Amino acid sequence: MARTVHCQYEHRDTEGLDFVPWPGELGKRVFAHIGKSAWAAWLAHQTMLINENRLSPLDPKHRAFLEAEMEKFLFGGGAEKPAGYVAPQE
Repeated sequence: MARTVHCQYEHRDTEGLDFVPWPGELGKRVFAHIGKSAWAAWLAHQTMLINENRLSPLDPKHRAFLEAEMEKFLFGGGAEKPAGYVAPQE
């Protein structure tokens, strides 16, 4: 049976994550309060941030930046796109 959480990103009850997706307290908070579809939205946004800003998830400064953006995106009402970002054409 799937775990249900009240997602703080989507403001509704939804299917919860299967595991803690990030180390530390933020990961525990995400696991407790974020649903699978919201996490998928964050992963897409994170990929865009990594590509547009040429970030390395192995660099501690870049990882700290991504963690701060994750918190803003999931819990703080959204995060900004990088300056000059142009969405891909479909």
